[in-house]
Amino acid sequence: MGTASQKTASDAATVTAVTGGRLIDGNGGNVLRNPVVLIAGKRIKEIGEAGNVKIPAGAEVIDAKGCTLMPGLIDGHVHVAAYNVVSFNNYRIAMYEVSPQLQSFYTLFHAQLCFEMGFTTLRDMGRNNAWANFATELCAVRDAINAGIVPGPRLLVSGRIMTTGSHHDMNLPRAAYRHPGYTVDGPWAVRTAAREHIRTGVDIIKVCVTGGASADEEGDTRNLTQEELDAAADEAHGFHKPVAAHCWTALSHRMCVKAGVDTIEHMVFTDDESTKIVQEAGIPVSPTLLHRTDRAIEVRKRMGSPLNVLKKMREVQPRCYESFKRMHQAGVKIFMGTDIQYDPEMGSNAAELELYTSLGMSPMESIMTATRNAAQAMRIDADTGTLEAGKFADLIAVDGDPLHDITVLQDRDKIRLVMKEGKPYVNKLGAAPLYVLHPQPGERKMFE
Repeated sequence: MGTASQKTASDAATVTAVTGGRLIDGNGGNVLRNPVVLIAGKRIKEIGEAGNVKIPAGAEVIDAKGCTLMPGLIDGHVHVAAYNVVSFNNYRIAMYEVSPQLQSFYTLFHAQLCFEMGFTTLRDMGRNNAWANFATELCAVRDAINAGIVPGPRLLVSGRIMTTGSHHDMNLPRAAYRHPGYTVDGPWAVRTAAREHIRTGVDIIKVCVTGGASADEEGDTRNLTQEELDAAADEAHGFHKPVAAHCWTALSHRMCVKAGVDTIEHMVFTDDESTKIVQEAGIPVSPTLLHRTDRAIEVRKRMGSPLNVLKKMREVQPRCYESFKRMHQAGVKIFMGTDIQYDPEMGSNAAELELYTSLGMSPMESIMTATRNAAQAMRIDADTGTLEAGKFADLIAVDGDPLHDITVLQDRDKIRLVMKEGKPYVNKLGAAPLYVLHPQPGERKMFE
């Protein structure tokens, strides 16, 4: 055993202190001025105002002078395995030219782009391509990050259940070959697909209750029967896995409430009655508005989207904004999700929060959708989502005050520090900056 002084020195060496100009804890409370966050190992030990928190001798001090300290941000609906515009000029060509093995590397790269922008947790909503369902590859990327082989955000991975002719199925051209088992139909086949995904190691079961915008089908079509949806939810819950439901219509909201899904994805076609039953059921909803913006539509056009898809995206845009206002005013639990896939650019996630403020949320409410609300919706709030003693030190430092200008979260140069579980992965505060990626990621070769 060492002496008392040796123990003290050893303990202090494991402690990091982060100081800043102000702190937003993610709970919506008052802003703390001149904060000190003490971190012991992976977790927060203490938070308080400078002068009231004793920094142990020998502790490492990270001085984010003038910056806003915040919880690491969470995107609750993203597709990091997509053929995104930052990597591919034409997603339809990429779908047939890029192997799942190569796409795994792009998946990691896309996740890291989000990570460097302060998103320490991503809930991936799945991907399928001409080869197969991509759940196995997504689990591999997640596990490589968790094992410390490569740096990246915390990933929660979905396994998609796709019925014949559903929105996810129709992301492939109608005439494209489907491998056996690519789609399933009927309650018992749905149960088998859920069990196979769970055996693969997914964190979430994803179902598609209606059509959507990005495929050759109508958004208000029904993709699942109530019996199939009930079977998916029952099977997932039997294995203690949550169910996320893509749904675009008031009818699908009623189906989701009846089945007991855990989150509803997208805000498109709603009415007062469906909004009320979702609010009363307490089911969190992810708006995914960024994917519907003029900017996203222009990106999709450049990447070769068919004209009918572009037309649908333009037509539903005002309905999405209207539904967001309706749900917000009704008190529906809202958590941030962007639906970044082909468009817009990976790493632009925080632009979703600007949309929320433009549609009636306060900046604090908007930030909470990407912190506490998202963590609660994803059932990880015991460990992350807010800055509190005992939770993981998922923390970012932002040069500026997002409560006065929410757009500072979109500026890569203003994201000065990104920590996940107490470890800095991005640190631009010192003389020797630390990055996950090269400071100029656009210099790499674009896949043709």
